[in-house]
Amino acid sequence: MKKSIAVVTGMLVVLAGSAYAQSEVKGAILNNSNVKNAANIAIGTANKAKVGSIGVKNSSIQGAVLNNSNVKNAANIAIGTANKANMGSVNIQGSAVKGAVLNNSNVKNAANIAIGTANKANMGSVNIQGSAVKGAVLNNSNVKNAANIAIGVGNTANMGSVNIQGANIHGAVLNNSNVKNAANIAIGVGNEANMGSIVVE
Repeated sequence: MKKSIAVVTGMLVVLAGSAYAQSEVKGAILNNSNVKNAANIAIGTANKAKVGSIGVKNSSIQGAVLNNSNVKNAANIAIGTANKANMGSVNIQGSAVKGAVLNNSNVKNAANIAIGTANKANMGSVNIQGSAVKGAVLNNSNVKNAANIAIGVGNTANMGSVNIQGANIHGAVLNNSNVKNAANIAIGVGNEANMGSIVVE
């Protein structure tokens, strides 16, 4: 069995993913990702571990954001302080999107883990924070035989979820989530564990 392993300390790691920061994009953002037999690991402080994900920050997007992610037999791990572990997810922060946000995520036999302080573990999820979206937000998530775990203080574990915080959405928010034989666990203080959910704050 051939395995792909990426390990970093104190830097950004992107495995089969896309990241946009302070950009102006006229057109759709499309991420088609197939990850199999892989490990993506970030250890230390303020690390990001991404597998089959799209990240948009402080950007203007005139078009749809589409993430098609298939993850199988994979581990996505962030350990330390202020880490983020994303697997088959769409993450939009402080951005303006004029178009639909669509996440199609299939996760099988995978582990998504954040351990330490102020960590976030996202698996097959759509996360929108402090953004304006003019269009529908749709999350189609299939999770099977998977573990999504956040352990420590101030951690968040999301599996097959739509999470909206401080955002302005003009359009429908739809979440289609199928979770089977899976564990979604948050252990410690001030933690959140969301599975197949829509969370609006």
